[in-house]
Amino acid sequence: MNHIQILPLGSIPPEILSGLATGLTMEFRQPCEFLPEEPDPAFAYNVTRQQYSSTEILATLTQRVTERTGRLLAVTPIDLYIPILTFVFGEAQLTGLCAIVSYHRLRQEFYGLPVDKKLLHHRLLKESVHELGHTHSIQHCEEYQCVMSPSHSVEWIDLKTSSFCSTCRANISSLAATNRM
Repeated sequence: MNHIQILPLGSIPPEILSGLATGLTMEFRQPCEFLPEEPDPAFAYNVTRQQYSSTEILATLTQRVTERTGRLLAVTPIDLYIPILTFVFGEAQLTGLCAIVSYHRLRQEFYGLPVDKKLLHHRLLKESVHELGHTHSIQHCEEYQCVMSPSHSVEWIDLKTSSFCSTCRANISSLAATNRM
């Protein structure tokens, strides 16, 4: 059986990872397994921006795919960007197997607010499901509560659920059925 492999990039509290794995298992109906933690990817650091290129990190993730990999999700506390945006919460290979999410800007304290671990867990799950949805060939959805709706700010993340709408769920189900043939 293929697993969702979770790769911690940087030091991540165990409760964040375990809560994420539970949520991903429920949403994708696939078991999760943890890969050994790796340090921050210094090769992707942009000194001028003081951020890490999610695209560069994503390109290296494909080298880690094994026969047990259903999907590979890198999770990190570092701040990510792509050249055309100020920041990103994550990035994925559309129709690929790999995705990355950062919880750097998902934390309330980033915005000068008190720590809220429960809200952080919800936001991280939503963004992880969203990016993994892209690896299943699912584009952004017009249904604002669907996990595949775009997230330009944490406020948009907070509006949506961690689940696929019926249309996006049907698309994933039909792709899964096609892949089993």
